[in-house]
Amino acid sequence: MSNDTYKNTLIIGAGKSGISSAALLLRNGAKASLFDGNTDLNPDDIRARSLTLKDSGIPVFLGDITSEELSAFDRVVVSPGVPLTEPIVVKCREAGLPIISEIELAGLYAKGRIIGITGTNGKTTTTMLTGEIMKSAFDDVYVVGNIGDPFTDIADRTTDESVCVIELSSFQLETVEKFHANVSAILNLTPDHLDRHLTMENYDKAKQRITRGQSKSEYCVLNADDPYTSKFASSGLCPATPLLFSCVEKQENGAYLSGNDIMVSFEGKEEKLMDSKDMNLVGLCNIQNVMAAALIGLASGIPAEKIADCVRKFKAVSHRIEYSGTKRGVRFYNDSKGTNPDSAIQGIRAMDAPTCLIGGGYDKKIPFDEWVKCFDGKVKKLVLLGQTAQQIAQTCDKYGFKDYCFADSLEEAIDICYAAAEDGECVLLSPACASWGMFKNYEVRGDLFKEYVASLEE
Repeated sequence: MSNDTYKNTLIIGAGKSGISSAALLLRNGAKASLFDGNTDLNPDDIRARSLTLKDSGIPVFLGDITSEELSAFDRVVVSPGVPLTEPIVVKCREAGLPIISEIELAGLYAKGRIIGITGTNGKTTTTMLTGEIMKSAFDDVYVVGNIGDPFTDIADRTTDESVCVIELSSFQLETVEKFHANVSAILNLTPDHLDRHLTMENYDKAKQRITRGQSKSEYCVLNADDPYTSKFASSGLCPATPLLFSCVEKQENGAYLSGNDIMVSFEGKEEKLMDSKDMNLVGLCNIQNVMAAALIGLASGIPAEKIADCVRKFKAVSHRIEYSGTKRGVRFYNDSKGTNPDSAIQGIRAMDAPTCLIGGGYDKKIPFDEWVKCFDGKVKKLVLLGQTAQQIAQTCDKYGFKDYCFADSLEEAIDICYAAAEDGECVLLSPACASWGMFKNYEVRGDLFKEYVASLEE
């Protein structure tokens, strides 16, 4: 039996998340309807996206819904891509309907252990690595959420023995109330999605909601080197027991870097996890990701030796500082997931030679000052693309970085970098911007980068 007592749900957003939410409800005998603001969609095409929905006759509302039609529902599930300021969401709130996220809905049906991971950067790498660590100790492990398959796809298949490792975005966390992670993690917090959250305070509060259902007998993994997450750890507002990781200071209850050694201290036992040089991952950002995943593993009862073995075998996730080949002595790296300045800073820091950098893309209303300031001594040339190209160029002028130019396509940008790079140097795609406007998503952008690099002549 699930903990879901609602009878008729309106799901806002007919994309992947919305379809999955509707299918979960129908599989479990509940009533549901779909709403999407795009009037060009076809209801039959929407239903055809899921075997569960195909012949279900589930109602589909497009464009608008009347107050009378709205009165038939006792709850609303909002897909993560739909801002809470959308008129339909405001209309539902004014009608007094409870509004939850797909993650909250899935949590009502899920059983077993739940691990929730959020943060501005490093979520996917940490989630994938945590998934591998869990698979080394448990038989029934699901890795879901913002990383790929919706949590609602598998929630009602879980058992008391299951482990769900969930990557969670701020969009997914905005409306959670009762979602309960046994172990949570907030990896870091830097400006991102301010076009939606408007302020860092709002963004911070959305991330903190991952701990909402936790108690002091459970754990939240937090970054001691990040001003937002370290403040949350010391504020007394975190309902779980903090486990801190740091590349700067020793931690009495957590993980820290001592020289090249990653050390862990948990429940009174301090030990060396591994030498960071034994990782396949590059950069200080990935050492932090490993620390976070290791602490999640320890909090889940997995021995440090088994965790270290998983880390040694783990390779970079696609589009996250991913080595993409060498041509004419020039190494190419795909960091298409560097969709904000702080993430892209980590990509630059991971390079060990002069680097030709490809940047620019969709404008998320984030300043580029800190990103440009980290170019010094590392970035030899910058090639700019997309909506933010002129804004980034102005920021470069502000800080005296003059070796930049513009390109009309990703292929042209790669050609410019390849011509400028010398033997032993690097070409890095780490745009500091989202891909929207030029590409469907960052995966498409990264895949095209890798395909074009593979076609370059020696």
